[in-house]
Amino acid sequence: MPKLTIAHETWPLAGSFAISRGVKTTAEVLTVTLEEANGAVGRGECVPYARYGETVPGVMQSLEAARSSIEAGVAREDVPGLIEPYAGRNALDCALWDLEAKTSGTPVWELAGLAAPGRLESAYTLGIDTPEVMAEAALKNASRPLLKLKMGAADGRDAERLRAIRAAVPGMRLIIDANEGWSPDALPGLLEVCAEIDVALVEQPLPADDDRLLAKIGRPIPVCADESAHDAAGLDKVLGKYDVVNIKLDKTGGLTNALHFAEAASAEGLDLFTGCMVATSLAMAPAMLVAGRSTFVDLDGPLLLAKDRDPAIRFEGSVMHPAPAALWG
Repeated sequence: MPKLTIAHETWPLAGSFAISRGVKTTAEVLTVTLEEANGAVGRGECVPYARYGETVPGVMQSLEAARSSIEAGVAREDVPGLIEPYAGRNALDCALWDLEAKTSGTPVWELAGLAAPGRLESAYTLGIDTPEVMAEAALKNASRPLLKLKMGAADGRDAERLRAIRAAVPGMRLIIDANEGWSPDALPGLLEVCAEIDVALVEQPLPADDDRLLAKIGRPIPVCADESAHDAAGLDKVLGKYDVVNIKLDKTGGLTNALHFAEAASAEGLDLFTGCMVATSLAMAPAMLVAGRSTFVDLDGPLLLAKDRDPAIRFEGSVMHPAPAALWG
């Protein structure tokens, strides 16, 4: 039976990172490690997120409360009944996948019946700043295939930001993430600006509990649900309002439910976006298995850190190579 270790880790960012809800300078992650008597080790990583009422101490407490059940031997399908916070479910679920792969000598992609992972192109995210600073940052990263731009600042200058960035990088592919920061009144005009400058996607423009307008207006570009879409059980709430769903393992509660969500969303005709929290390569590795079937991929968390794990996923610019087995899977 596996021995459980729960650890809180702080990873400094390369700089500050601002979204509509605030600024962060570190990534606060939790890792779950399961070690068998034969030496096989499985690991998973999560990021407790205050937006969903999760805290690092709270998730650690939930995992600790389930210690005896976990160490007695738990199956992946049992995880939702053991752990309340979705981030904690994610870390445990991914550790169980990794442990099975290490014990059996079979990679996770094969255990899950997926195609072997290949290289992926990830978006690179720019945090909110002034129009001038964001335009300069976009130009600095003009060699990347896709930029994700955080919007939703309270100053009402997002249209100015968008036009300044497009002027700086006229041919670059852009996606927008407002993190629930736009208002229903401002939404139609901002979507028109996005269409005007050829934005490929807008992610979660309205608050999740006030997004009804999306079903009533024309959407000139695809709109993606993030905070409005957690897992397959809530899929009916996004139909008719969104064109794409963002699948994050910390929202779905792990790889197992992320794969279920991807299947269900695709069956409803929705495109897939695989996203992440700011975290290390250990969190990105399982997400890459979902990203292989996604139209949009944003797994740049490690690129925002001052330093990643060792071993880590290798990035060439924004191109991700498959995770080494010594890291996960």
